[in-house]
Amino acid sequence: MSGTIRWVLLLTIGLGTSVRVFGVDDFEREPIRYSSATPDNVVSRLQRQLSTGQVELSYDKKTGYLRSLLKESKVPVSSQMLVYSKTSLQRNRISPRTPRALYFSDDLYVGYCAGGDVLELSAVDPQLGTVFYTLEQDADKKPRFERRTDRCTLCHSSSQTQGVVGHVVRSVFSEPSGNPILSAGTYRVDQTTALEKRWGGWYVTGTHGKQTHLGNLIVRTRNVEQPVDNKAGQNVTDLGNRFERSAYLTGHSDIVALMVMEHQTGAQNLLTRANFDVRQALHSEQSLNMEMKLPASHRWKSTDSRIQSVGDDLLKYLLFREEALLEGKVRGTSPFAAEFSKLGPRDKQGRSLRDFDLEKRLFRYPCSYLIYSKSFDALPTPVRDHVLDRLWKVLTGADKSKDFDHLCATDRKAIREILIATKPTLPASWRATK
Repeated sequence: MSGTIRWVLLLTIGLGTSVRVFGVDDFEREPIRYSSATPDNVVSRLQRQLSTGQVELSYDKKTGYLRSLLKESKVPVSSQMLVYSKTSLQRNRISPRTPRALYFSDDLYVGYCAGGDVLELSAVDPQLGTVFYTLEQDADKKPRFERRTDRCTLCHSSSQTQGVVGHVVRSVFSEPSGNPILSAGTYRVDQTTALEKRWGGWYVTGTHGKQTHLGNLIVRTRNVEQPVDNKAGQNVTDLGNRFERSAYLTGHSDIVALMVMEHQTGAQNLLTRANFDVRQALHSEQSLNMEMKLPASHRWKSTDSRIQSVGDDLLKYLLFREEALLEGKVRGTSPFAAEFSKLGPRDKQGRSLRDFDLEKRLFRYPCSYLIYSKSFDALPTPVRDHVLDRLWKVLTGADKSKDFDHLCATDRKAIREILIATKPTLPASWRATK
C-alpha cells in the first residue's frame, strides 16, 4: 500500500465517522500528550503558590486540609454533596454511615472521606480536560498535590465520559454496606436524565413536591423490586442521625447543587471532546497535507465534518436540548443556590445565565454559564467559531432546526441580549447586528 493511500485510509477512518471513542493511547500521542503535557489549571497554579510560599494550607485535626483548600481554591462549602455508594478511589472508607463528601466550583472538584488518607481532586484544564490529583492528609508533611493518571483514567476515560478524560456521575442501588447492586442496573446521569432515575447511592436534601428520585435509598435485599418504594427518601430536609455530621463541614447534600453539578460535568466532557477531537483532526490533516504535498491550509471535507459534528453536539447541550423538565418547585437546603447566582456576570437588566428557574427547568435562561469558561474560549478556533456562528443563528431565528424547538422567542432574545452584554470575546458580528 502506498504512503498516500495509507494516509487517505487513516484520515477516512479517524475523521470521517460521526462519533469517535478515544483510547488512552490516543491521548498520549500528539497533539494531546495527556500525561506528559504541563497542566495549567487551578491546582497546578495553587501548587506553584505553595512552592513559593505565597500561599499556605492550614491543617485541621478533624477534616485535615479540606476547609483551607476549599477557601484558597474558591470552592463553596455550600456545594457539599454526599455519596454513600462505594464507587470511587477510597471505597473502603465509604458507606451510608461514612459518606464521601464532594465539593465543586466551575473548575475544580474536591472529594473528602472522613478519616481518609488523601483528598481527591479533579481540575478542569482548558487543554487537557480533566486532570486528577491527590493531597495527602498528613500534618507532618508539606502539602503537595500529586498528579494521578493511569489509575484514574481507567474509570474516567470511556464511553461514559464522551470517550475522553472526564467525569462520571452515576446513580446506583446501594446495599447497607454501600456496595452497589450492579445486577439491578445503574444510570449515567446528566441534565437529560429523568429525576426518578437520579441520585441512587447519594444523600439528597431539599424539597421537590410530588417528583420522585432514588436518593437516600438503602436497599436491604439483593433483589430490587420495581417500582422502587422510596417514599421515605423524598423531600428530606434533615439527614438526622444517618451519619456523624460533625465529621463534615455541613449536614447538607443539596438537591440544587446536585443538579448543577450534573449539568456541569456533562458540558465539560463535551467541551473536552470537542477540544481533543478537533485538535487531532487538524493534526492528522496537517500530516496528510504534508504527505500529499498540498498547501498547509488545505481543508478536507472529513475535517469539516468532524468540526461540525462535535460542535453541534456541544451546542445542543449548552442550550439544554432534551433537558429533563421539572414538574414542580425544587428547593435546596443550603445557601448554594443564592451563592451560585451571585457569581454572574449580569447585564444592565440584572439578568444572568446563573439565574435559576427550579420550577419547570434548572435555569431561567437555558444557555449554559460554561460558555464563559476558559475551556470554551480555549477550543480550537474552527470549532469555537462554528459553535458561536450557529448559536447566533439559533438565537436570531435564522437556524430553524427542530433541535432547538424547545427555545421560545423570548428565551432566544433574552439569551442573545445577555451574551452580547456579558461576553466581550464574542465575534464582532454579534454586536453589529443586535
